[in-house]
Amino acid sequence: MAKRGGYPGGMIPGNMNNLMKQAQRMQAKMQEQQAELENKEYTANAGGGAVSVTMNGKHEITSLKLAEEVVDPDDIEMLQDLIVAAMNEVNKQIEEANNASMSSLTGGMGMGGLF
Repeated sequence: MAKRGGYPGGMIPGNMNNLMKQAQRMQAKMQEQQAELENKEYTANAGGGAVSVTMNGKHEITSLKLAEEVVDPDDIEMLQDLIVAAMNEVNKQIEEANNASMSSLTGGMGMGGLF
């Protein structure tokens, strides 16, 4: 029986090299975008601006501002709720920016979980 030529999976070396180069370019672009996102700052407010939280893309709080009127020793729970609401909102902004960045790289192929 004659032996068939070819490469496993039907890929020829030239195409594999091109695929590897494309993957390397994509990885470099992902690293650039990740660094950009980590350095960007996101701000969210709660209570009509009474509480303002700023975070960077690494989810580190860089600023927390409280309006004087929300600092009521008789109503600590309200202040806590406003801080939590602002932090949740700023985290949501960061997540949305990360998802948009990944989607732009993968062309919406749903590969975000792979990287």
